[in-house]
Amino acid sequence: MDKLTRKFQVVITETLKLRVDVEAGSKDEAEQIVADGWRNSQYILDSENFTGVEFEASEE
Repeated sequence: MDKLTRKFQVVITETLKLRVDVEAGSKDEAEQIVADGWRNSQYILDSENFTGVEFEASEE
């Protein structure tokens, strides 16, 4: 490695979003219903749901 260069780690964070309409008695219950559905692969997010990307570099 050249003396003028340094090593960095770069974290890539992609954001995927999907709006799900659900009937529930409360906000907490709605979130739980959708979370359970997501865990059971009822909702699969892919490149169609891509909304952004962030890059964060830190020196090793």
